[in-house]
Amino acid sequence: MTNTAFSIDGAGPPVVLLHGLGLTRAVWDNQLPALTSAFRVLRYDLLGHGESIKHRGAYAMVQFVDQLDKLLDELGLEQTSLVGFSLGGMIARAYTIAHPTRVNALVILNSPHDRTDNERAAVRARVKQAEAGGPGATVEAALKRWFTSGFAVAKPEVLDQVRKVLLANDTEVYPQIYRVLAEDDALLVDSITAITCPTLVLACEDDPGNSPEMARQMAARIPGAQVKILPDLRHMGLVENPDAINAIIVKFLNKTVGAGPES
Repeated sequence: MTNTAFSIDGAGPPVVLLHGLGLTRAVWDNQLPALTSAFRVLRYDLLGHGESIKHRGAYAMVQFVDQLDKLLDELGLEQTSLVGFSLGGMIARAYTIAHPTRVNALVILNSPHDRTDNERAAVRARVKQAEAGGPGATVEAALKRWFTSGFAVAKPEVLDQVRKVLLANDTEVYPQIYRVLAEDDALLVDSITAITCPTLVLACEDDPGNSPEMARQMAARIPGAQVKILPDLRHMGLVENPDAINAIIVKFLNKTVGAGPES
């Protein structure tokens, strides 16, 4: 057994959803109605998150890749499409590089690529804050980066829900995984040129940590990749305006893995 918590919904070609740092598979709730109409959707809690197994000490990208590989083996999924958000987008890229024959389409959403020295220093500073004070030391600043101010005023209950999930993270584990997010995009910069499956790179226009320029540069390095920029959204666009993001993802997956008519 993988010791991985997961949920499966819908029927059709398989699609695996990989969430971001400090979150759980529930972050994809707003994507389920659109995706499960045509796909068998597997969501799971990343290593060290939610209901999945946690360990003390350092975490590494290879562990997240192995977790996904074991889960797919356990479920008998020889091939699948991957949709990765933020840290999940890094893991999805790393998995596709390590296991190219198992991935038939890849979607990367608001995920870092080749940070500048200043950008990396800012993330490292947040890792230090998390090491000193746990997730509570970084949560309020994260919410400001993740949601537009208008949405934060209109939907405070959504921010409260995300805040609760972030604060539930293990105080020792969270900064260790944060360090993977902070450092390991650099490991993927050159190797993503080996990705050959159909790939879509999505970015939200006002996401300060995962910029449209990063998305364009990433797509330029992946042969044949498409890039789409969603206006007027920040990091948590998948929660703030799920319809806009769902439409793009569903259209891409329908076209690439043939689940049905484009919508």
